[in-house]
Amino acid sequence: MKIGLIGTGRIGAFHARTLLGVPGVTGLVVADVDTARAASLADTLGVRAAPGIEEMYADGLDGVVITAATGAHAPLIHQALDAGVPVFCEKPVAPDVPGTVGVVERARACGVPVQIGFQRRFDAGYRAARAALRSGELGWLHTLRACTSDRTPPPAAYIPTSGGLFRDCSIHDFDILRWLTGREVVWVCAQGANRGASFFADGDDVDTCAALLRFDDDTLATVTATRYNGAGHDVRLEVCGSEGTRVVGLDDRAPLPSAEAGLSWRRAAEPYATFMERFHDAYVAELGAFTEVAAGRVASPCAPAEALEALYVAEACERSRRMGAPVAVAEVRAGAGGALSGG
Repeated sequence: MKIGLIGTGRIGAFHARTLLGVPGVTGLVVADVDTARAASLADTLGVRAAPGIEEMYADGLDGVVITAATGAHAPLIHQALDAGVPVFCEKPVAPDVPGTVGVVERARACGVPVQIGFQRRFDAGYRAARAALRSGELGWLHTLRACTSDRTPPPAAYIPTSGGLFRDCSIHDFDILRWLTGREVVWVCAQGANRGASFFADGDDVDTCAALLRFDDDTLATVTATRYNGAGHDVRLEVCGSEGTRVVGLDDRAPLPSAEAGLSWRRAAEPYATFMERFHDAYVAELGAFTEVAAGRVASPCAPAEALEALYVAEACERSRRMGAPVAVAEVRAGAGGALSGG
């Protein structure tokens, strides 16, 4: 199986190395608008760098992995669909709802598999919590508490094109909550704040946010995020039911120093510093799954329509933050021209 990879930045280089270790992948071709960067990565890995994306497709690909800048995602997905090549694309599908809807409609019409990169679906902890909940072991669900906390903020230049903290960061929580529960968010109330660098406010964004979500079965969830978690990269989820609880992300590297006297928090290593450390194994499993999708052996585990539903929640939270009032997700979906749900 020959795989093309578009975008050779940090996550692209990581995915390229991962793909070379996936069973069945016999060839890798990389491409980037920064041709020097693509050539450097190709030399390091001993693979071929295509001079352009058209030339890459001319090699005869079995699948393509898109890790380019956010604004390029939708056009690159459409290009892959034009070529009839199964595609994996890091989230988001597009920077906005209309662009995402366009990809959903096109992917459904042409029938070429598309997988969107929400890697938490492949994390062992989230999968175990989902199994416990779906089995009935936890009883009926009443509360979910999710957090995503970066140790340090991204570069200032990233913020204006990121889509904002809810769309860029918390969208992972929105996706995993839908996936884990099998329920839909119907209502949100969100707030944001800026206590850090001025470039967040200058980019019309926030560096810290919190949202209260209500699901269609009246389960409540809190979702928080920040760009300034000095203790380390912290991604956790508490799944609380009438008969039991599961906590995802509570391991030896969780950045949770205790304030309780006499209690030691044993660590096998230093706290997680980045999302790539925290979700290394999930990323590997995710790309392994994509090769199965590209080979036609399984359906996409995260189709664009699933990403669209998470984006609706993120859009509702952003609208709520700006309005200072609760927002129904149905209002956002209606504004996009109706529901496009399902995978």
